[in-house]
Order: sequence, then structure tokens, then C-alpha cells
Amino acid sequence: MKPKILFTDLDDTLLNSKKIVSKDNREAIDLMLDAGHKLVLNTGRPLLSCKSVTDQLDLKRNGCFISSFNGGLIYDCYTGKTLYKRTISLEYTRHIFKETARAGIYCQTYSNEGVLAREMTSELSHYVSETHTPYKIVQDLPDHLRDEPVKILAVHMSDNRSVLDAYRTRLSGWARKKVSTFYSDPWYLEHVPYGISKGSAISFLCKHLNIPISSTLAVGDEENDIAMIRTAHIGAAMSNATSQVKTCSNYITKNDCNHSGVAEVIHRYII
Repeated sequence: MKPKILFTDLDDTLLNSKKIVSKDNREAIDLMLDAGHKLVLNTGRPLLSCKSVTDQLDLKRNGCFISSFNGGLIYDCYTGKTLYKRTISLEYTRHIFKETARAGIYCQTYSNEGVLAREMTSELSHYVSETHTPYKIVQDLPDHLRDEPVKILAVHMSDNRSVLDAYRTRLSGWARKKVSTFYSDPWYLEHVPYGISKGSAISFLCKHLNIPISSTLAVGDEENDIAMIRTAHIGAAMSNATSQVKTCSNYITKNDCNHSGVAEVIHRYII
């Protein structure tokens, strides 16, 4: 049997609206792993934030990986080793913080210990409560930074994202071949090293594991999932996905994130 490898997003995909992995999803994942297939949590979250999910699924086993920061850091759950890491230069980081401040947009970055932010805000409070990520207040951020970050996140909590869209448009000329940007949520605009994406994570892991792209599946719901859905041999959109994601997909689940849509994909294409 040739092993298949499933790349799944977390929020609003593998996780339901309560940030829990359903019983059906857990059982389907156990079945595929027991059969020798592989699993990658392909997420915009930092590595630390994935611990609650790996604990729910008991993923400290061979064939389980985390692609965090939208592919910027790839980790082997079994060996506990980082396989790949790309960072944003401190020069670019300072520019992004300057431009988000100018636009009146909250901005945060990350260290090995968790989120770094200038002050406690409603945006930070919401983020850490949703992702269970530790945080540290650093008032002179980003000048305080000594290590280049893997990701920067701009957050604007509003019913529409016109403020983030306008900021993204203004940044686009400068950002060309410096950083890549995409939404992971209507409120969250991700900044990662140029060329990094959930799709690049598929390419790296397939080469690292000597698994052909023809053995890959991906499932997600937001703009930052499009690259992996297009890269994978079979790209599935959750029924709760954005219309943009659905347009790019080979398959749209009948069940949403609250009704074990990932299990549906596993049973249809892997088991």
C-alpha cells in the first residue's frame, strides 16, 4: 500500500466552532494513521498553539507533522525536531509594524515562547483565548527583537475588512518579493516570508518523505488554504469555506466543521 498524506487546516476545518476535534474526526484520523497513512496539521497558528490539538489526537507517533505559521516552520511530532524554518528579516518586520501602526491596525509577532505584542488589547485577548497561546507584552516592539520572526499578524476586528484590504493594497508594492500576505480569517491578515505558504509545506514534506504529490490530499476553508488546496492532488473545501476556496477545490464537503467534515474527506479518499 502506498501511504497517502492528509494536510488539514485547524480552525473551522478540523476544529469545530468550540475549538474541539469531534469524535468522528478523531476516529477517522486514528483509522488512517493505523493503516500507515500520514497526517499534517497545516495551520497559520504558532507551534505552541497546536499542543492542545496534538494532545486531543495523541499525535506523538510516526507519520504525524505540524506545519505552523502557514508553512514557515515544519515540525515532526514523533521525533520532536524542526524540519524546516524560514523567517522575516528584522528590517521588513520593522516596516510592517510601522505601516500597521500608521493604518491604526493592531499587529503582533511571535517568539519561541508565544505571542509578542506592544500592549494588551481586545485583539490580543481574543487571539490568545481562541488559540491558547502564551503571550508577552513588549512595549518597544519591534525594536526589542533580536531573532527574526517566522510570521507577523495584523488584526482588525470589524464586520468588514475594508481597513485591512486598504492596508494590504498600500503594502503590496513594497511587499513584492519580500513577504507574502493572505487572510486566515476575516479579521486576520497573515504576513510570512515571500514564497512561504501551506502549499510550499506540501512540496517540502513530499520531497522530505519521498511521497509523490499524487498521494496528497488537503482540506481547508480560508484564503490561506488556497495554496495547499491547489498544490495537493485532491483539494477539498469545507462546506463552511469561503466561495473563493470552494472555487479552487476538487471537492466540497457535505458536512461543515461542526459536523466532522474532515472525517468525510478521510472516509471518501483515504480509508
